[in-house]
Amino acid sequence: MSEHIARYFAQMSIETTNAVGLDSAAQIVSEVAPDVVICDYDVLATLPLEKWENDTLLSNTPVIAVSLTRHAEELHLFDVNGIAGFLYLPTLDEASALKILRAAAARPKYSIRLPVSAPRTVERG
Repeated sequence: MSEHIARYFAQMSIETTNAVGLDSAAQIVSEVAPDVVICDYDVLATLPLEKWENDTLLSNTPVIAVSLTRHAEELHLFDVNGIAGFLYLPTLDEASALKILRAAAARPKYSIRLPVSAPRTVERG
């Protein structure tokens, strides 16, 4: 399935790399550093994602869930970090796909972290 998804999006001139399973995905993103991860919805919905959520790069890379069988209203992704969108492949047109992928890829490449030990003062007037 991952190879099919990679070919599908490669036909839209998107540079793709496919992975099978979270271990493979974790290895590949350490070498490629993708802007977006496109993943079959059923993988996201059925596998334990602790490794994904605890991996520094994977947990900070937006994920687009895709499906050949499920519609958006059937999804239950509330407990998964980083889900940036959903694409239902049977009715997907290239313009819509590119719009969602570009929006997900345009997220900030960094996050500002406040020092944990920074003193906080409150002024009361």
